[in-house]
Amino acid sequence: EVQLQASGGGLVQAGGSLRLSCSASRFSFDDYAIGWFRQTPGKEQESVSCISTTSIGTYYADSVTVRFTISIDNAMSTVYLQMNSLKPEDTAVYFCATVVERDYNACSASDFDWWGQGTQVTVSS
Repeated sequence: EVQLQASGGGLVQAGGSLRLSCSASRFSFDDYAIGWFRQTPGKEQESVSCISTTSIGTYYADSVTVRFTISIDNAMSTVYLQMNSLKPEDTAVYFCATVVERDYNACSASDFDWWGQGTQVTVSS
């Protein structure tokens, strides 16, 4: 069973940076797609960024493109989400998730099978 652990959330002022980590236990991200999603109370879950090793490549939501960067450290079985120039509207619980590459079609929560627990990101104005 795939187990994911998300970490790195916290409280930061607008304009600041955070780096979220998603670590996998007893698991390699080879042949898997990984995504970051966020949830704010009262709003629909939003796809933030996804990465795959196939030609589908990397996806960023329009709201985070340029500011956020997703990357994989396969040796550490960790996926990172570097978040720069944070805005109050980035405040949310962030989740990482993964799915086997062959089952990955789009950066949509419904495509992903295994989820980590969320990590809270709060951006103050």
